[in-house]
Amino acid sequence: MTDKPNILMIMADQLAPQALSIYGNAVCKTPHLDRLAAESVVFENAYCNYPVCVPSRASMMSGRLTPAIEVWDNACELASSQPTMAHHLRHLGYHTVLSGKMHFIGPDQMHGFDERTVTDVYPSGFDWVADWEAGPAFVPSATGLNGVVDAGPAARTLQEDFDEEVAHATVQTIYDLARRGDDAGPWFQIASFTSPHTPFVADQKYWDRYDPDDIVLPQVGALPFEDLDYASRALFFAHGRHRHRVSEDDLRRSRQGYYAMISFIDDKVGEILDALKASGQADNTFIIFCADHGEMLGERGMWFKQSFYEWSARVPLMVSSPDKYAPRRVKDCVSLVDLLPTLVGIGGGVMNLPCDGESIEPALSGGATRDLVISDYYGIGPCVPYRMVRQGRFKLIYTHGHPDLLFDLEADPDELQNLAGDPAQADTLARLKAILLDGWDPAEIDQQIRISQAERLFLKAAPGMPEDWDYVARKGDETRYVRRGSGGVDGTKANRRLPRVEPIAPHFPDLSQKDVSAIIAGDAPLPPYLSKDESDAVS
Repeated sequence: MTDKPNILMIMADQLAPQALSIYGNAVCKTPHLDRLAAESVVFENAYCNYPVCVPSRASMMSGRLTPAIEVWDNACELASSQPTMAHHLRHLGYHTVLSGKMHFIGPDQMHGFDERTVTDVYPSGFDWVADWEAGPAFVPSATGLNGVVDAGPAARTLQEDFDEEVAHATVQTIYDLARRGDDAGPWFQIASFTSPHTPFVADQKYWDRYDPDDIVLPQVGALPFEDLDYASRALFFAHGRHRHRVSEDDLRRSRQGYYAMISFIDDKVGEILDALKASGQADNTFIIFCADHGEMLGERGMWFKQSFYEWSARVPLMVSSPDKYAPRRVKDCVSLVDLLPTLVGIGGGVMNLPCDGESIEPALSGGATRDLVISDYYGIGPCVPYRMVRQGRFKLIYTHGHPDLLFDLEADPDELQNLAGDPAQADTLARLKAILLDGWDPAEIDQQIRISQAERLFLKAAPGMPEDWDYVARKGDETRYVRRGSGGVDGTKANRRLPRVEPIAPHFPDLSQKDVSAIIAGDAPLPPYLSKDESDAVS
């Protein structure tokens, strides 16, 4: 038997740690994750390095911040020449397997994995290129608040189909790997689910685990539009908050659906952990549980991700190896980019290639980390370079061309008091801004992004059939799940819901990009039907 541990990474999609009992949520029911947490080192301040799927995962896999790998949005490919954690672990003798979502864009759908057992849930082409020239309300994936106002129970959803497949493939692979015998080398497997990503629709039995009266409303309600920072104003329109009214009932149903989807994933985690134990591999397997980014879930009136507020940017992170690391809680700030050097160290190697992360192995043993996180965002909404740095108790959010935001998260965990103009925090602001701008030129980044968008939009619009890079693991995968030309995320997921329901039409008229830009800039007022009663008209 190898002296190197197997490594199992279990990943959820759009899972905010604030929704888990592990992080203090009194409503959400996750007995299997609670059991895992009791044997884990739990990181209380873990972050993604980009609060959107493709760039977050590319950053995690490569150990690089997104500007270094030029992955700007959900339609950017990670270069085949970029080493990933799968490549690094193969060099250390590991057999590597990907089961589930990683949302690779482009012809390379393996990126170093020996095996890929499940197709991806989303398209692999240049379908969802952000277009800053089109303005803040342009959303290539056709997502909006449909998944919020349509929240409810169902007999079956597309996402449950996918996650059942992921869980089955992961369990089967665990048993297949165990059958190799004691002389086989170690293995590394990622089990990556698509839940609890919107829409907030769940199997009836999971929906019924929650009493609507127990659902707690957001800690911070919708803020007046005139009080929003520039990026939040832009996301107001990018997320379609000008099209739908979100009532208190919608808020409760959305949260109930989100918790139900988490409970569904929790059961899948339980199946995987049981297989690990039954196969005799539990004692020699290093387990990581994490997510690619969070979900605002109505906090501040906001939904989805794409911002650097805590519900969007933070992720759950726990590491279990009970025989090696005593369970504990770690307050230091860490991020997904730190996982690559950590896994290389766990596998007995040394990072000799460029890496923006730093191993969290010292924290696993009771030591300290560098306590630093940098996160980027270059997608829909703000249409300007947007970056965050957190060190210790302070977080700085930089929006190019707009006022800085500085928060003391210990004194102000809800991020309501901007200290950027406070003379007492001038040194803190200067120190964090120096870190944020080190090696990062927002004007240059802006130019690179606009060129990349223009090139990819040109390729996307080329006559003839576009390249089809969707990974096929079993017959029919080329049309299964969300595929090119299928109507976008919301449309496809709604069509695959059983029983089907009629989507709720927008409550309010749409606005032109010209009107949206003027409102965001403060050159035009918010329409009266949106601004007359913020707490009722919009969430």
